[in-house]
Amino acid sequence: MTSNAMFEGVFCPSITIMNADGTIDYDNWGKHLDHLVDAGVDGVLLFGSIGEFYAIDVKTKAEAARFAVSKVAGRMKVLVGVGDTNLNNVKALAAESEAAGVDALLAVSPYYFGPSPDCAKRYFSAVAKATTLPVILYNFPARTGNDLTPELVAELAGENPNIVGIKDTVDTISHTRKVIAAVRKVNPSFSVLSGFDEYYIVNRISGGNGVLSGLTNVEPETFVKLHRAWEAGDHAAVVEAAERVSYLMRLYDTADLFISAIKGAVKAKGLPIDTSVHEPAVQLTDEQYRTIRAILDK
Repeated sequence: MTSNAMFEGVFCPSITIMNADGTIDYDNWGKHLDHLVDAGVDGVLLFGSIGEFYAIDVKTKAEAARFAVSKVAGRMKVLVGVGDTNLNNVKALAAESEAAGVDALLAVSPYYFGPSPDCAKRYFSAVAKATTLPVILYNFPARTGNDLTPELVAELAGENPNIVGIKDTVDTISHTRKVIAAVRKVNPSFSVLSGFDEYYIVNRISGGNGVLSGLTNVEPETFVKLHRAWEAGDHAAVVEAAERVSYLMRLYDTADLFISAIKGAVKAKGLPIDTSVHEPAVQLTDEQYRTIRAILDK
């Protein structure tokens, strides 16, 4: 059991809600954060993949971190993604986030030049040493071009006490299971979260701690129901919620980019947001939005 893990349950990688001109729409983002809190989500991540971290400057991210900490006011954990191809930018955002009072940082592998294991070890260790905050690794090899192997994760956790978790976005539970087995020998309370929504149950069966996944933007209540039912041993409720999550997975296939699909679904749920994503991108079409609405109406 891993009940003393720092990060356990349901975590939402928030969309970055913008106005049509590309500026942050803090009014609607604040309402979105309130919805997550009211639903019972355990924490929110700013500037993960769905948060378009790759297209937003450090100054804007730091401003958003201060906003989120103030808005959430301790009602759930606030995490900030510090991903960048420039280590100086990573360190700068880490410092700004720590000063803002966030609860943890999430660090993804630098991309384009996918780092070798030795380079990745140097990189993540440098991030960990740049802050006193807890650091969660982010493994997304489909996007970064390299994998954080179970052995590397265990080494990083063993050498850096403030590396306390990982978001494993790999579409096979065997990878996550092997990460759990390797890292728990080093740190029994290390948090392992799955990045794919429909992996909550197999993550927990494997000894993991839950999910940090995109559909929590759309129906956070469903994921909280799933988590609480699992904790209570209510298997019928677990199956019911998991079936809903499985159904909702088709939302990801409705748009050119999954970020657009999630933004469209949040809008369809009633929050009047602009669904634009940073260019270059194929923006959500009216036909795609109608398809999203039809899915959510069932």
